[in-house]
Amino acid sequence: DIFASQEEGIKPSKIVDHKVAVVGIAPVVNKDINVSNLSMKQLRDIFTGKITNWKDVGGPDMAITVVNRSSGSGTRTVFEDSVLKGETAVKAQEQDSNGTVQKIISSTPGSISYLASGYISGKNLRAVKVDNVSLTTENIENNKWKIWGYEHMYTHGKAEGQTASFIKYFKSKKVQNGIVKELGYIPLAGMKVDKNSQGKVTSK
Repeated sequence: DIFASQEEGIKPSKIVDHKVAVVGIAPVVNKDINVSNLSMKQLRDIFTGKITNWKDVGGPDMAITVVNRSSGSGTRTVFEDSVLKGETAVKAQEQDSNGTVQKIISSTPGSISYLASGYISGKNLRAVKVDNVSLTTENIENNKWKIWGYEHMYTHGKAEGQTASFIKYFKSKKVQNGIVKELGYIPLAGMKVDKNSQGKVTSK
């Protein structure tokens, strides 16, 4: 989920980045929280600990339980780069996987976290709009939905032989329109914008 330049101990000049898909990430809440939309500022304030009760964003008088991903998570990096904008995340329980977060949010009243699009399912949690925009493929493709990133494959130098063949296969229409979509990711071909490692978005 992250660019090599964002990872300590890696020399980006020594490797080649192959973007292979796009992932959307959305805030999710327990089903009992009657909040369907948050502004980006409200979302930032929740995850930095400035807002601690759902009543402050139109929900019930209930404490907010933040569930974060572990510090090495690519999903967390994308979320924090897109939402926190350099602010420090509130101290919260941390989980290693989308699947575990999904289970915890589904079973914990008052909880909020974020999930990759392929994991947003189940009757006991719901995705939240941000600035009245929903996470959809179209909204990611045109950057109306701001919380997204790339899935990467990296090679040490130019890809050759079977490695090059595999990357070419993964970026083929068959895979992009097949398993990539089936797993909840977004094919590269539909993207109308690019995002660099600093988070700057430009039109193609």
